Amino acid sequence: MSEPATAPVPKPWIMDIAPYVPGRSTTDDGRKVAKLSSNENPLGTSRAVVEAFAQGKASLSRYPDAGAAALREAIAARHGLDPARVIYGTGSDEVLHLAAGAYSGPGDEVIYVRYGFSVYDIAARRSGATPVIAPDKDYATDVDAILAAVTERTTLVFIANPNNPTGTYTPRADLRRLHAGLRPDIMLVVDQAYAEYLEADEQDGAFELSQTEANVIVTRTFSKIYGLAAERIGWGYGSAEAVAAMHRIRAPFNVTTAGQIAAIVAVNDLAWEEASRAHNREWLAWLAGEVGALGNHGLRAVPSRANFLLVLFEGNLSAEQAYKGLMDAGYIVRWLPGQGLPHGLRITVGTPEETQGLARALRALCEAAG
Repeated sequence: MSEPATAPVPKPWIMDIAPYVPGRSTTDDGRKVAKLSSNENPLGTSRAVVEAFAQGKASLSRYPDAGAAALREAIAARHGLDPARVIYGTGSDEVLHLAAGAYSGPGDEVIYVRYGFSVYDIAARRSGATPVIAPDKDYATDVDAILAAVTERTTLVFIANPNNPTGTYTPRADLRRLHAGLRPDIMLVVDQAYAEYLEADEQDGAFELSQTEANVIVTRTFSKIYGLAAERIGWGYGSAEAVAAMHRIRAPFNVTTAGQIAAIVAVNDLAWEEASRAHNREWLAWLAGEVGALGNHGLRAVPSRANFLLVLFEGNLSAEQAYKGLMDAGYIVRWLPGQGLPHGLRITVGTPEETQGLARALRALCEAAG
């Protein structure tokens, strides 16, 4: 007979989780440098949103509206949705966890694409499900590979569009084909954290699917184009039944009063959104061109539709060397060995000065490496 445990033992699927590692903001020696590691809005937050956020201090002693009614109404009005079917959370990360918690558990399988967002693996394992990684197609989502990975145990599929950390985009027709190829009892979660950086005619149609199909949930965030990363506000949309299921396990009071007020203004600040999108459009293309000019040094940029660029290092200069060299030069980017990309750096589009300075530093590192 085995000896009893001397202390409580965490479930094995919890201990299998690799904790999320956020982008760094300081160097090894503590210097503050240009932070291009977390895909934040380089323009910051609009003045109107900052002023709205300040209103929250008038009610610090009171719990926020647990139903986030005004925020749900604002989101629904902007996107032509039913406010009763809007779910909200502490960043879109919480909504992703809610979806996994509601639709997967021990014995189930959750599919996501290789080089997908690291939270998908965490959310699947937290629920006790088994993560299944579908092969990519040159760093992009491969619909056929996802469908081939489906088994009788599959209950949920995560897809980010645009994808993080690669920036790749799955066209509307491919997303429709993916949904059509899934059984009706498999939940498709479309993570659209970077969708606001797409032009209107580039949207993938996930919202339309979520309005008519019971097995589609769409998630979005206020952390990126709206510049509210510090407040951690995310939301999602799905069928009434899906939203009701997620509400059962949602943390109460999960969006602050000030955050709700600020987000209501942010979702309607179309001028700020367009200015941020225009800045990203210009400087993402410029940075991709600079990286392309370093192709003779073994650098390659994966085509991106987000606010960052995945740069692959296939020459004398390694991604690790570039990561450390850029840090020494005053720029922190994201090195991704933990996500199977030891040869890649994810670089956020910064201000013009930051982006130009980083490109100069990267060229100098390439030339020094030969």
